[in-house]
Amino acid sequence: MAKEALQKENKMGTMPMTKLILSMSLPAMFSMTIMAMYNVVDSIFISKYDMDGFTAVSLAYPLQLLLIAASVGTAVGVNSLVSRKLGEKDFKTANSVATHGLLLCSVTYACFLLIGLFAVRPFMEAFSRNPRVIEAGVQYFTCVLCLSLFAIVQIMIEKTLQATGNMIYPMLFQLMGAVVNIIFDPLLIFGIGIFPEMGVLGAAVATVFGQFCGMVFSVVVLFTRSHRIRISFKGFRVNAMIVKNIYAVGFPSIIMQSIGAVMMLGLNAIFQAYDSIVSVDVFGIYFKLQSFVFMPCFGLSQGVMPIIGYNYGARNKARMYSAIKRGVIIAVIIMSVGVVLMWTIPDLLLSMFGDESSFTDVDPQTLREVGEKAFRIISLCFLPAAAGIILTTMFQAVGRGFRSMMMSFCRQLILLLPMAFVLSLTLGVAYAWYAFPIAEFGSLALALVLFVNLVKTDFKDLK
Repeated sequence: MAKEALQKENKMGTMPMTKLILSMSLPAMFSMTIMAMYNVVDSIFISKYDMDGFTAVSLAYPLQLLLIAASVGTAVGVNSLVSRKLGEKDFKTANSVATHGLLLCSVTYACFLLIGLFAVRPFMEAFSRNPRVIEAGVQYFTCVLCLSLFAIVQIMIEKTLQATGNMIYPMLFQLMGAVVNIIFDPLLIFGIGIFPEMGVLGAAVATVFGQFCGMVFSVVVLFTRSHRIRISFKGFRVNAMIVKNIYAVGFPSIIMQSIGAVMMLGLNAIFQAYDSIVSVDVFGIYFKLQSFVFMPCFGLSQGVMPIIGYNYGARNKARMYSAIKRGVIIAVIIMSVGVVLMWTIPDLLLSMFGDESSFTDVDPQTLREVGEKAFRIISLCFLPAAAGIILTTMFQAVGRGFRSMMMSFCRQLILLLPMAFVLSLTLGVAYAWYAFPIAEFGSLALALVLFVNLVKTDFKDLK
């Protein structure tokens, strides 16, 4: 009887909306902020040890973005389908979707194991002629990609539990991995105490060890605690239709996030064409720092997505619209903080990376000057990006992942890269940064057109 009551009542369909969004988003926002912190701390330690190592990680970061894209994209597909099935009260299918999600982790891992073994060195040699940079990149990313199973499984479990409305455990999984990483980073990079001095490789080992700890914690919680979904492999058979429905949202999400890797590759290629290692490093620093404002917004979207998906499945239009509206307002507030910081203290933000002894090919003063101008220009894209993130989440939540993919194509390939190339060619590489706000406003315009179309068609039938 208690189990039936648990299945019938779900806070995503009853709790006051602002309170619901905050209760579900704050844990994810906190954990994503911690993730941003350990990514930045990781880069700060590497830059303090060796700026060539930081350049290597910046150049090869698209490989890590591809890993994140495949892992998160597949997990987003599972999250969307699970939340919709829970909204429809189809608990058996929701359980099966969650089980399929874990099995799909092995497919994702096999791909990145092969990349880690065979593609890292050719990738680094294609983007750098500096042997120190090449070796640092090979060490770091071979380790991270070949041992990526830990991160892949943890991400899948996080998204699956978030689909049920449980945001606390996913926060704790991420928090454990981040804390372990932050603790072991300086110990293994600089060789403190009993630990050997491993340099850039030490940062990779600390990252993987943190992911391993987070994965173990998540697996224990998944199989020893009571949840709204239950994973069981007893009598399990792969259902092609479930896999298809997972990737109906998941594949566009993978493509959408992979486009970010292509964008980074393209911009680094433009900077390299102008022999601007300074711009490569500035872009690498920016990409780490911007996560402090984007990661909380992504955490917000993690809380908003199952709410939208659940109420879409329950055909409750008023609550679904309420979640979208409040999500946009909160996202704009978060991004406004980022704009203020980028305009008021860019010099302080840049000063955290590198010191006089770690610079070899880059003049630190030039890096500060280029970085301050770039930060102020790029931050103009933050406010339109806030609305774009929530609309992207909405498309994914209601099973329209292709529209999210269209937005990313528009932002990063159709607008950003061509604009960066044209501006660099006509006005100079220093003007490439204006491509960011131009692309973000263009993408938001497309998102609004797609949203209005959905309102006039599919959403008309909701109650």
